[in-house]
Amino acid sequence: MEDVAAAGIPLDRGLAGYLNAVADAVGIPAEATSFEISDTATAYLGLPHRSRERPARDLMLVWSEGHGWAVAVETAPGEPAAVIAHLASEHVAPAPGVVARFVAEVIAGRGAGSAEPVFPTTTERDQLALHLARYART
Repeated sequence: MEDVAAAGIPLDRGLAGYLNAVADAVGIPAEATSFEISDTATAYLGLPHRSRERPARDLMLVWSEGHGWAVAVETAPGEPAAVIAHLASEHVAPAPGVVARFVAEVIAGRGAGSAEPVFPTTTERDQLALHLARYART
């Protein structure tokens, strides 16, 4: 396999492409997404659904390189995240279709997810960049 990370595809380009692919699979516009790479890489997708437990609040799909995907209730700045379900996955960045099925199950009330997974973070950034490089747009 070609070392794509060494070929110059940085983590931010791969993550941006992956996030767009997940948004497309979930059926939301790319404008409802954002990501940040600092000490931890994170991503956000606003979902056009409300929480059953908190009907006045929207749902969001959040991702971090340390914990993967979760569906949570939108909270005010400074409030802790109110996670509804975590995606059980062997990889921190599973295929977009897997994420979309997880979201559909949670929204339908059929998926409680799993315990919060823990993935290696910055020590594995090269591997994460390599994995996400396939999603980078040229």
